[in-house]
Amino acid sequence: MNIRELASLGWMHTVSAMAESVYLKTGIDSTRPVTFYGLVNERCNVKCRYCEYWRFEKYSEEMTIEQWQTALLSVKQFVGNYSINFSGGEPMIKPGFVDLLGWCYDNGIKAGVTTNGSALTRANAARIVASHPFNVNISVDAPSAEVHDYLRGVPGLFDKLSNGIRFLLEERKSQKVEFPITIKPTVNARNFRHLPALVEWAQQMGDLCVSPQPMNRWTPETYNELWIEREDLPELEAVIEKLVQMQKAGAPILTPEHVLRLMPGHFREEQAPRSTLPCRVGMRNFFIRTNGDIEVCVLGFPTIGNIQQQSAREIWYSPEARKVRADTVKCEKLCLITCLSQKTLGNKVGMALKMLRGTHGRE
Repeated sequence: MNIRELASLGWMHTVSAMAESVYLKTGIDSTRPVTFYGLVNERCNVKCRYCEYWRFEKYSEEMTIEQWQTALLSVKQFVGNYSINFSGGEPMIKPGFVDLLGWCYDNGIKAGVTTNGSALTRANAARIVASHPFNVNISVDAPSAEVHDYLRGVPGLFDKLSNGIRFLLEERKSQKVEFPITIKPTVNARNFRHLPALVEWAQQMGDLCVSPQPMNRWTPETYNELWIEREDLPELEAVIEKLVQMQKAGAPILTPEHVLRLMPGHFREEQAPRSTLPCRVGMRNFFIRTNGDIEVCVLGFPTIGNIQQQSAREIWYSPEARKVRADTVKCEKLCLITCLSQKTLGNKVGMALKMLRGTHGRE
């Protein structure tokens, strides 16, 4: 990421914010998506206790790399230059995925990836960096193998991803390619006390950012073991306060302060506070599922089309999309996962500046 890319994205989000205001006030829909996610597979090679993907008996149909290319070009024809974050499952185990990152760069699409770090070999790190990624997010739940590997269900994973991060940092410096590397812990009862130490670990590893997000209830473990219950919420609040103070002192914590402070409410299962409403995900998010289905929200709203059957523009302004957009505006759930948490334009600019600084640090 560089200043020019930051300015371009800033302008896109500014125009989007204006269109959102017009829609909320008048119902006139000139919105366009500005936040893009690609779920390339559901298959995964680790066994996170708060995830169901690895337990599925049957997986959703997956688009081929060529179909992904066609889909991504359809989005570009609609919105112009944009950035997309790919995830899974574990995207790095999909054949051809790293080639897709390179294809995105060659076609003017800024592509990033969220990975569990298991496939960050030296060779893969070199190929990822050569593709000029927009960002690389790595799921790390604690600064120790004991906690991280327990939560992820794979002994040795922490050491493997730690080496992978070092490979990325070395290749980033060697190839002179600028992009942020972000550590993404999933906050739960087993790891929340370790979050300040995780930030310190990230700083010691190199110029890494940290972006914690709370766990959602999905698996049996999220109900019987990993949910932060009421008796532990005062301690969670103390940890959050420490993170806020670390952030104010310059620690590279990307999650905006107001989102950090909402985490106890998430575990109380409260509704969203009025200050975060109305929800805007239906006016800005574009999730591409493994089979090409498009969603604006992953928490229960129906699909709005399929990118293999319609263009991105046709999908966005379809009757299905307009209905879902109106319904999401009325939703009052408190959603703090990265893709759904409400951020102001100022929050986004601040996050981008921290990410930008993350590519110009102690290297």
